[in-house]
Amino acid sequence: MTQLDFDPELDLELVRDLKAPRALLWACWTDPRHLPHWFVPKPHKVASCVLDVRAGGACNTTFDVDGTLMENNGVYLEVIPGEKLVFTDTYQAGWKPAPEPFMTAIITFEDLEPGVTRYRAVVRHRSKAAAEQHRQMGFFDGWGTVAGQLEAYAQELETRQITISRLIEAPPATVLRCWTDPAILPKWFGPEGFSCVTKEIDLREGGIWRFDMVGHGQTWANRHRYRVMRLDRIEFLMDGDVEGEPMVVSISLIPEAGGTRLSQTITFPDAAGRTAAMGYQADAKGLETLAKLAAVAEKL
Repeated sequence: MTQLDFDPELDLELVRDLKAPRALLWACWTDPRHLPHWFVPKPHKVASCVLDVRAGGACNTTFDVDGTLMENNGVYLEVIPGEKLVFTDTYQAGWKPAPEPFMTAIITFEDLEPGVTRYRAVVRHRSKAAAEQHRQMGFFDGWGTVAGQLEAYAQELETRQITISRLIEAPPATVLRCWTDPAILPKWFGPEGFSCVTKEIDLREGGIWRFDMVGHGQTWANRHRYRVMRLDRIEFLMDGDVEGEPMVVSISLIPEAGGTRLSQTITFPDAAGRTAAMGYQADAKGLETLAKLAAVAEKL
């Protein structure tokens, strides 16, 4: 938004420079695993949330305010990955008009310098009275507190994540096929010098892939449990086929000139897990795996 877009009679604005990467702040806003940790001023809580992050998708949260549950249902109007989110309570999922709409929020993220993001929230109202009501409700204190919580949670989350990225010279549909075709995935998955021995494979949402990763004279049991399989996003839980808190792997497939920008983030249960993984160069081995994926995808 430019300054000309701002109407001081109808809009309220909060701007903060947060010491966290833009991509991480975006994930905190769009991933239902992260949003409950920071989205309302503590000690209040987010009891549940449903985030279907696409234009027309549901943006539903339920707050627990001193034991009272408050539903906030709406839809996304505009989504520019990593840059802009627009959502409103004017409509609900399926473009059903809300009986008593209150606001539309426009959230933007802008890089200032490495690790610092200009975070801007503009909340637009139907009338001067509604804007004043929101001001009196404590918009600046509430949204300011939440911005601080967002920054703190993103900083903690960064200590548990590894992110890698590669441009693949193939369209998203082809890259997705490499992840969802059981005849293709085992051929490229894993770093150089490693191979996969499949025990069970069902590459769909709710499916599972159990396999042994074999290399350098050793064997490691693996299990992937798929939660999302879409043209723009893949997500699965990854562990050693044992009980315990798994790692979460989130992959975005974004069209880019020349092909598809694949970005992969592994979120570990704790910072110690990330430290251990970096000890065996998990980021470099991940890039080797993406290079093998690219070699297969670019020939399909």
